[in-house]
Amino acid sequence: MGSNEKKVSQILSERFPPTDLDSLNRIAKLQDRIDRKYVLPYEIVNSLVKTISVDGAVLEIDGERSTRYQSTYFDTPELKLHRDAAYKKRPRFKARTRHYISNNTGMLEVKLKDGRGKTIKHRCNYDIKNLQTLTEDAKQFIDNCTKQKRISEYMNPTLTSRYQRMTIVDRSSSTRLTCDEYLTCTDWLGSSVSLDLVILETKSSGHASPFDKWLWEHHHRPVRISKYCTSLAVLHPELPANRWHRTIKDFFIGTGKTDLVT
Repeated sequence: MGSNEKKVSQILSERFPPTDLDSLNRIAKLQDRIDRKYVLPYEIVNSLVKTISVDGAVLEIDGERSTRYQSTYFDTPELKLHRDAAYKKRPRFKARTRHYISNNTGMLEVKLKDGRGKTIKHRCNYDIKNLQTLTEDAKQFIDNCTKQKRISEYMNPTLTSRYQRMTIVDRSSSTRLTCDEYLTCTDWLGSSVSLDLVILETKSSGHASPFDKWLWEHHHRPVRISKYCTSLAVLHPELPANRWHRTIKDFFIGTGKTDLVT
């Protein structure tokens, strides 16, 4: 896998110039967006990066194009946020802290799914000393974003995900593609699951991005996957998981492509 990862980075470096975060956000901030996700082997990702025709640039932070992320998700004792997603309730939300390990900064994020299926993200800076807890200000932020009174009072850290991400922006269409590798998720009991494939996610204001069109032309369709919900369902089979049953069957169970440690 290491040689494949290096090849992806090499192709990106050869094909596309770097861009910084401020420039990327000016081109395609996309806080209100449609997300499409794909789970693919490295050879498909290599082919996409090598052959797609876009006016692309690659996010680079402190000289690094592959950025390490750690996200901690919060939920109620009854796992209401997971269940809302499993039963496709709208509107719904997820709340997480995120640690950008490369530059040692933190954010608090609330991702809302509205009645039309669009993702709306709210975020604010967050002290990295508090990544595993919700401060009073954080709780107020969550309640204000979700318009649900005091739901944050019942939320605790439930799952932590760790992975590496590369981000490509197409300047012509103002769309993004993220490539997430080396995913490992650990729940509140210390059980973990890892995925030995790449999660691609396209982000656009609604229309299909050039990345989607390339994938569809090569017979790759979006799949239902949530780092939080799908991993939690793998680790806790008693949870509702019909939405992700095909994804779990194809990529997480009995394929030799995961490492499940309990």
